[in-house]
Amino acid sequence: MANREQTSPAAARAEPELGFSSDNIAGASPEVIDALIACNAGQARPYGADELTARVERRFSELFEREVSVLLVPTGTAANALALAALTPPWGSVLCHRDSHVNNDECGAPEFFTGGAKLVTVEGAAAKIDASALRIAARAKVGDVHSTQPACVTITQATEVGSLYSVDEIAAIGEVCRASKLKVHMDGSRFANALVALGCTPAEMTWKAGVDVLSFGATKNGVPAAEAIVSFDPAVTRELAFRRKRAGHLFSKMRFLSAQIDAYLAGDLWLRNARQANAMALRLVQGLRGHAGIEVMGEPRANIVFCRLQQTLIETLLAQGFGFYHDRWGPGVVRLVTSFATTALDVDHLLEAVRLALGAADQGGHAA
Repeated sequence: MANREQTSPAAARAEPELGFSSDNIAGASPEVIDALIACNAGQARPYGADELTARVERRFSELFEREVSVLLVPTGTAANALALAALTPPWGSVLCHRDSHVNNDECGAPEFFTGGAKLVTVEGAAAKIDASALRIAARAKVGDVHSTQPACVTITQATEVGSLYSVDEIAAIGEVCRASKLKVHMDGSRFANALVALGCTPAEMTWKAGVDVLSFGATKNGVPAAEAIVSFDPAVTRELAFRRKRAGHLFSKMRFLSAQIDAYLAGDLWLRNARQANAMALRLVQGLRGHAGIEVMGEPRANIVFCRLQQTLIETLLAQGFGFYHDRWGPGVVRLVTSFATTALDVDHLLEAVRLALGAADQGGHAA
């Protein structure tokens, strides 16, 4: 297979991309597209009984240093909702952070797939559940037939604001959950970005710290349409299999999902992609911090950057075609997201536009 630097569309581009709204707007890694084309030849057993799916399962077991169960689905919403449904009865509650993706951006899918379980928010700084607050929530009204019963905890890694749970923070949450007999789910839509930023192993960031089920994201990091539910708890695996089928997410031609994940993991493509996205976010942060009047919010660790810009600057950048979300999190607050396909050319082009816009504003102010 050709080298990534040779085949990447980003490497061949002469013009910068203007979109920073999400890592979902990027295409797919050429290696993954090549794998999809290759798996189209010939015949394969359906519903995940093919050799390619078996190879993906073996890859995950090697990756996590133990035998795991893997169920492939096409979307992160399906992965999260099905995982939570297997961990939570209809009368249960899912403890999550107020700013988590599960709480804000799943359109009620967890409640739907669980048959009515309730999302209960737990506070904590930087969109991360605080273990002390969780300890209180985990004991709230336990045994009270009038109230939903705490059943599991879900954490987002990396979080929706770009922060990361450290391995110790995950372990502290896992310890609280074990003491309260709660299961732990990790929404890992940006799992790779978090992993390379922390410099730990997949096992250290999951089951060794108390995670029972992981939604292993890939779509935001170079895959067209495939995610994995990784179960470290054999007790929930059988139920997950039936729930996936009942929800309509057991693909007949499963090899097309498996081909994507197989190529994603092969040769550490997933880690290289994440490092590129994270490095471009760092480049962006360093450039923005060089300008007075721009506030970079928090300490971005992955590929999401929040900053506060003047409204005139926001309007100028939008008029030039740059894409990003703004004002959703407060007046003047902008979210910028880099991806595996983001290049230094893209970032520097945005920073130059910022510099020129600020310079023009300063000159206008002096003239006035």
